[in-house]
Amino acid sequence: MSVLLILAIIIVVVLVIAVTRRNGAGNQQVQLDDARAEAQRWYERLGGQLTTLHGEDTATRQALADAGERYNAAGGQLQQAKTVRQFELARESALEGLNYVRAARVAMGLDPGPDLPPLVSARGAGRITQDREVNVQGQEFRAGPRPGPNTPYYYPGGMVQGRPVPQGWYSQPLWKTALAGGAGALGGMLLFDALFDGGGFGGGGFDQGFADGYQDGYTYAQGNDVVANDFGGFDNGGYDNGGGFDGGGFDGGGDFGGGDF
Repeated sequence: MSVLLILAIIIVVVLVIAVTRRNGAGNQQVQLDDARAEAQRWYERLGGQLTTLHGEDTATRQALADAGERYNAAGGQLQQAKTVRQFELARESALEGLNYVRAARVAMGLDPGPDLPPLVSARGAGRITQDREVNVQGQEFRAGPRPGPNTPYYYPGGMVQGRPVPQGWYSQPLWKTALAGGAGALGGMLLFDALFDGGGFGGGGFDQGFADGYQDGYTYAQGNDVVANDFGGFDNGGYDNGGGFDGGGFDGGGDFGGGDF
């Protein structure tokens, strides 16, 4: 084999490698641009919804406050995102916020609007289908599929401390106290044990139909070692409840703090 032929083969190999790398880099840039655009789209949609909705009842105000927290979180994540994964996290935060917006619309008696893409963080958590209440150490806790004076706190569903918490309306934001490290005198996950395991609602155990998909979610969590609804470094309900919202209620001014969280 002549020297010229060997050089030609080497040149061809180098060119193939260069073209392959360039195409790979181009594909990565396309994926990054698509992820950025997708996250930005949902973020802007959430912001638009927040500027047009106002409510006086507790359930609506709380849902809008939670939506505002997610808006702030998504804005901060978008500002710092440099990878596809980070843009996906910003998208998830924005979609969580839009789920809270839908809940606020339901509380106001409005059409919730079109369905949203499913939340990764709520996969397998199920949803509450019946009104229930449980008494734990002399305190009453309620949960149900609809908002009301006794259930003003909405949760879109997710994993908390390794167990699924179904989508629905609750008398207290139990997921926040659990993620913060306890529930006061109730301690740790005692309340969740009562709500979803042996304690049951009204002493009747975990009733058939209470939360669609709950058992599947619990099995999913056990098989995949899910802990505290962790989704790439943030958890549901763990955002600061201050960013631009007065006393837990959305002030309706349209100023969301520039994405600060």
